[in-house]
Amino acid sequence: MNFASDNTVGASAPVLQAIVQANVGAMAAYGNDEISKRVRARFNDLFEREVSVFFATTGTAANALALSSAVPPYGLCVCHREAHIIDDECGAPEFFMHGAKLVGLPGVGAKLQAEDVAAYLKSLPKAVKQMPPKALSISQVSEGGLVYSLGELAALGQVCREHGLSFHMDGARFANALVALGCTPAEMTWKQGADILSFGATKNGGLMAEAIVVFKPELAEALDYRSKRAGQIISKGRLIAAQFEGYFADDHWLSNARHANRMAKLLSEGLMRLPGVRLAWPTEANEVFPIIPQTLNQVLKTAGILYSPWTELSLPEAERVGENEVLIRLVASWATQEEDVRKLLEIASSEVSRQAAE
Repeated sequence: MNFASDNTVGASAPVLQAIVQANVGAMAAYGNDEISKRVRARFNDLFEREVSVFFATTGTAANALALSSAVPPYGLCVCHREAHIIDDECGAPEFFMHGAKLVGLPGVGAKLQAEDVAAYLKSLPKAVKQMPPKALSISQVSEGGLVYSLGELAALGQVCREHGLSFHMDGARFANALVALGCTPAEMTWKQGADILSFGATKNGGLMAEAIVVFKPELAEALDYRSKRAGQIISKGRLIAAQFEGYFADDHWLSNARHANRMAKLLSEGLMRLPGVRLAWPTEANEVFPIIPQTLNQVLKTAGILYSPWTELSLPEAERVGENEVLIRLVASWATQEEDVRKLLEIASSEVSRQAAE
């Protein structure tokens, strides 16, 4: 039973079938094929306006390239201190920004609050000795599994406009957030002030399918050249684009995300019924962050269940992980089986009952 991440499972059948179909015959190279053109038009439809779309093979590449278009080498990008771009991408954003800097702010559940961002921006000296802030980046879903509401996004977008920042959204789990909010892609992005989006599909059924979606035209001006220099303009680009055709067909991407979120909710509710188990943050998408006894942690590991320990940095102020407790992350995917969720809960329940009987 693997709950380590939603990138541990393979690609979904519709995505694989779309690749097989696109593999037949010869087509123009480097993204000039008809499939790529159709997919770009599909993105326009999804976001209810004309957008610029650049395909990438990894989320790291998408984030690094997106930020490189928004932040000059002398600039500053504000993010959460546990954001993927600052914690998990080996300095790629700063490398592609040619020396620009990331600065991380605190926030419960790895979310940023508009008032905190505004206060930080106002505190910065205006002298040349300080790198000027040029962008704000958030993760939707956050690294704590929380989803920014439309109101929270709008407030952050307003802060960006007031301070002249570009607003970047890391959407590695974009679909999971979208179905959690029950809104449209447009409502979750540019209508709240987002300027550029890293649109992830790999975690939700893609093989290697990511896209940079640009709402602010001037941010797209050099992205084709930046993408080429980063090795992200693929000669057989149709095989990247085709994944999105399979992904979007019949709302497959939304069905995948709903399933993952539902499995996480089932897991979360089951764990919360067990004495001695509590959640670090609410389960709002497809990740669950329970604080569990160390004895239960050992039992789950012995049973071969895979998951990750997690950092306590973004816990609520009054919350603490005790000496005999551990905070863990469990992730449900589009391929998670309900029987695996129930099996994990059965093992956990048996251990809690055993402890109570002693």
